[in-house]
Amino acid sequence: MELSRTNHNQTEKARISKKGNTIMVKKLLSQVKEYKADSIKTPLAMVLEVLMETLIPYLMASMIDKGVEAGNLPYIFRIGALMLVLAAVGLWAGIMGGKYGARASMGFGKNLRQAMYENIQTFSFANIDKFSTAGLVTRLTTDVTNIQNAYQMILRMCVRAPISLVCAMVMAFLINARVASIYLIAVILLACVLSVMIRITMKYFSEVFTKYDDLNASVQENITAQRVVKAFVREDYEIDKFHKASGNIYKMFVKAENMIVLNMPLMQFTVYTCIMLISWVGAKMIIQNALTTGELMSLLTYCTNILMNLMMLSMVFVMITMSMASAKRIVEVLDEKPSLSNPEKPDYEVTDGSVRFDNVTFRYNEGSENPVLDHVNLDIAAGETIGILGGTGSSKTTLVNLISRLYDVSEGAVYVGGKDVRAYDMETLRNEVSVVLQKNVLFSGTILENLRWGDENATEEECIRACRLACADEFIERMPDKYNTYIEQGGSNVSGGQKQRLCIARALLKKPKILILDDSTSAVDTATDARIRKAFATEIPNTTKIIIAQRISSVQDADRIVVLDNGRIDGVGTHEELLKVNDIYREVYEAQTGGSGDFDENGGEGNV
Repeated sequence: MELSRTNHNQTEKARISKKGNTIMVKKLLSQVKEYKADSIKTPLAMVLEVLMETLIPYLMASMIDKGVEAGNLPYIFRIGALMLVLAAVGLWAGIMGGKYGARASMGFGKNLRQAMYENIQTFSFANIDKFSTAGLVTRLTTDVTNIQNAYQMILRMCVRAPISLVCAMVMAFLINARVASIYLIAVILLACVLSVMIRITMKYFSEVFTKYDDLNASVQENITAQRVVKAFVREDYEIDKFHKASGNIYKMFVKAENMIVLNMPLMQFTVYTCIMLISWVGAKMIIQNALTTGELMSLLTYCTNILMNLMMLSMVFVMITMSMASAKRIVEVLDEKPSLSNPEKPDYEVTDGSVRFDNVTFRYNEGSENPVLDHVNLDIAAGETIGILGGTGSSKTTLVNLISRLYDVSEGAVYVGGKDVRAYDMETLRNEVSVVLQKNVLFSGTILENLRWGDENATEEECIRACRLACADEFIERMPDKYNTYIEQGGSNVSGGQKQRLCIARALLKKPKILILDDSTSAVDTATDARIRKAFATEIPNTTKIIIAQRISSVQDADRIVVLDNGRIDGVGTHEELLKVNDIYREVYEAQTGGSGDFDENGGEGNV
C-alpha cells in the first residue's frame, strides 16, 4: 500500500512538472512575436536541405552502377549535373536556414530581454528584494543567451537531424534491408546510452547557472566599490572571492563536460564499427551478386549520415537541458507580479502637499512578529517644513517611503492631499512627491541630462534655477563645460557633496508638492546646508519639505521636528519645545554641541 502511494505521488509530481514545463514553454514562445515567419521558414529550409542531401547518395549509387561500371559517359555527365544542381539547392537552403534561424533566435532573445526589463520596471521595492541585482543581470544576459541558442538549435538541428535520420534510414532499407539493420541496431543502442548521459548532465546544468549569480555579484560588488577595496588594500581578498565563485562554475561544468566528452568517442567508435560491419557484409553480398558496388557506397554514406545526425540530436538535447534551467529563471521574472498596483479608478490629481499618517503599522515581511513602524500617527500641513531625527534603525527612511507608496502599509493608512495614497495613480503620486534618497545616484551623461530626469522638458534656465536653489551652481560654473560637463557612471568624477546637491536640484525640477530629503545634505558643509534651507524657505514656501538628518543644525529651524525611536514617535515639536520635554532630543543636542557633530556614533549610516 505504501509503495503504491509513493508511486502515485511520483506520478502526480511528474504530471505537475510536465504541465508546468508546458506552461513555461508557452510563456516563452509568446515572445517570438514578429519573428514567427522566420521561425517557420527556418525548418522549411532545413527540410529542403535534408531532401537534397538524401537524394545525392542515391544518385551517386546509380552513377557508379549504370555509368562508371557500364562505361556510359553521357549518363555520368547527366547524373553528375543533376547532383550539382541538388547540391546547389541544398547549399542555398542551408544558407537561408542559417539566415532565418539567426534572425528568429536573435529576435526572440531581444524580445525576452525587453519583456523582462519592462516587467522589472513595474516592480515595487518588495518585488526587487526577491531578486538580487546580480541575479537579474544574469537572467537578462547569460540565461537569455542560452535560450536563444537553444531556440536556434531547435529550429535548425532539431528539425534537420531527425528528418535526415529518418530519410537516410528509409533510403537505406529501400536499398538493402539486411545491411541497413546493422546501423538500426547501432542507433537503438546509441540512443539508449545517450539518453542516460543526458539525464546525468541535466542535474549539473540545472545547478550551474545559479552559480553565475554569485560570480556576477562578486564582480559587480568589486567594481562598484573599487575605491573602498583599494583604500583597505583588499584586492587579494576580492581576487580570492572571485576565484572561489569562478571555481564553483568550473567544477560544475567539468562534471557535466566529463559526461559530454564521451559523446564523440562513443559516436566515432559506433560509426567505424558500423562501417567495418557494413563493408564486410556488403563485400560478401557483392561477391554473391546480392548487392552492387554503388549500393554499398550509398549505404556507407547513409550510415555516416544517420549516426552523425544522432550525435547532433544528442547535442541538441544537451543544449535544451542547459536552457531549461535558464528558462525557469527567465519565467520567474516574467511571472513576477508587482506587489503594488493602481486601483480600478485611480485619482489623477493631488490637491496639496498635506500628509497624514493614520495609525500606521508596517512590516517588510508580513510574517514578522515585530513591526518596523508601530502605530504611527502624524499630521503634516501643506507647505510645512518637518525635520525627522532618530538613531540608526529607527525607520526614518521607511516612514517617508510610505508617502510616495514605494511600499504599502501593513495596517492603517497614509494620506496625501487628504486621500489615501492607495487611491492615486502611482505615477501621478510619485510625480508630486520628489525624493532625494540616501544613496545618491547619477547616470552617465551631461549635468543637464542628469537634471532633466526631474523634468525631461525643463529648459536650461529652469535647470540653472534649480541648481541655484540647491547651491550646485557655484561648482558647476567652475567646471570647463559648465552644465554640459560629462558625468561618469555613478558620478565618480564629482564629490559626495556635489553629487548630493545635483540630486537635490534634479528633485526640485519636478516642482513637487512634497519634497523629501533623506539625509541628503550629510556630505555638505554646514554653511552650504544653511544656504540650501534658506533658499527652500524663500523660493518654494508652498512645498511641503520633509528633511531627515543626523545633524540637529539641519532641522532646528523646521516648523516641527519628529523624533523617532525604534519605529515609534517619541516626540514632536519645535527645537525649543523638544529641548525642554524630550530626553532623547536634548541628549543628542548636548552631544552635538559638545563637538560630536553626528546624531549617533555611526554618523547616520545604515538607516532603515
